[in-house]
Amino acid sequence: MEDLLKYKGIHPGIVLKRELKKRSIKQRPFAMSIQEHPQTLNAISNGKRNLNIPLALKIEKKLDLEEGTLALLQTYYEINREKSKMHLRSPNISLLRKSLFWDTNMDQIDWQKQSKAVIQRVFERGNDTEKKEIIRFYGRQKVDEVLRTKTI
Repeated sequence: MEDLLKYKGIHPGIVLKRELKKRSIKQRPFAMSIQEHPQTLNAISNGKRNLNIPLALKIEKKLDLEEGTLALLQTYYEINREKSKMHLRSPNISLLRKSLFWDTNMDQIDWQKQSKAVIQRVFERGNDTEKKEIIRFYGRQKVDEVLRTKTI
């Protein structure tokens, strides 16, 4: 379990695949030994399918891993995926002054579709913190691109 943190955010199937390889255990016979379809185990070990708790418990027991290890890895993986999605949805609006967007409701801004207008407004009227957040959210390349096309 102490090694768990170094795998935090990695799909548990990838960790399972490494563990089986390290122990020289073939995937198909292992799947059959725990009464699981080889295709299911293959999809999980390739990160294409989530690992449910009942299966995680069977694998942990068979491999003599600490109970909950793979289930926790699955949870950390899902948290990581969700954070990535949230990161893409909007910038950290707590860093942006409402007065910057006085003419609109910030909760209704489509940060992707209206990216050019947002970037232009923040770089015309925003402070350094707001500009840094917009660069972090959209990326330096997109911000530079928008600012270049604006002046042409």
